[in-house]
Amino acid sequence: MKKILSIIVVLSMGVSVSAQNLWESNNVISPEVNSDNTVTFRFNAPSAKSVYVTGDFLPTTVVNVNGYNFKKPQDAPLEKNEAGIWEFTSNVLESGFYDYAFIVDSLRVTDPNNVYLHRDVAVVQNYFIVPGGIGDNYMTKDVAHGSLSSVWYHSDVLGKDRRMMIYTPAGYENGKGRYPVLYLLHGMGGDETAWSDGGRAVQILDNLISEGKVKPMIVVMPNGTTKHCAAPGETGEGMYKPYNSSSLDTSFEAHFKDVIAFVDSHYRTVRKKSSRAVAGLSMGGWHSLQLALNYTDTFDYVGLFSAYMGPGRDEGLGFMAPQMYENTDEKI
Repeated sequence: MKKILSIIVVLSMGVSVSAQNLWESNNVISPEVNSDNTVTFRFNAPSAKSVYVTGDFLPTTVVNVNGYNFKKPQDAPLEKNEAGIWEFTSNVLESGFYDYAFIVDSLRVTDPNNVYLHRDVAVVQNYFIVPGGIGDNYMTKDVAHGSLSSVWYHSDVLGKDRRMMIYTPAGYENGKGRYPVLYLLHGMGGDETAWSDGGRAVQILDNLISEGKVKPMIVVMPNGTTKHCAAPGETGEGMYKPYNSSSLDTSFEAHFKDVIAFVDSHYRTVRKKSSRAVAGLSMGGWHSLQLALNYTDTFDYVGLFSAYMGPGRDEGLGFMAPQMYENTDEKI
């Protein structure tokens, strides 16, 4: 009886804390997307000396870091009102998906009034969507929804189990038809969750398929860094801080037929070159190019988005002949 009572007390304490968190709130709205496509940001910090907002919706300036030029947002200052709430309204923005964060007394923080966040390598930031155009593709709409699955597979080449995310279109589970496959690859420092979490791939696919703009397809989003089996915190490596890890040593290309073999054996795919595509961002663009050039009987379509186009720089692990990354121009 005493043990049961102890359990009840512990559970009730947990409920009490949860309820307290639920009711702790304020009336600050941030961000607020206005009818004219300006966006108002607010931050409640009466004692702060300065508050700035930074994000990809702001004008940029070029900065040089280690010999490379990068575009950096020009942080915008918020103004404090009599209630101690800091506020800033942007210029009119084009419809789209935008990231942002606050800088409070030189400390970068997320917006406590915006629950919509995503991670890019080790940086967590908020996002908002301006509707009325391309931004509508990122919205969750009242359409038929596909499914996103977290799937583990074994790679004989790498000698370990690895994880990937797989999107199946609406109706897949209850149907019998076969589907073409898009292999969608992330950039350096990303992982198998990059396209679904930060890229809103599921919402985009649901919307475009429902509107008849693309054919229903299976989309495979693997982890492009062979040093890791899955996203940070999802493996036996522990809860390490994510970093810009890469796989520019041919190991990713070497194991990719393990990915295709698993997908073709576990999903209703159209198993021929004309029904396979590969596309990627940055490092994923480089991998996409190399896969298309070196596995000429596998993909009929290839897409490169701001692709990294230099030779591999990681230490070679002996998975493939070093010629794989050589003479790329001649192969094209």
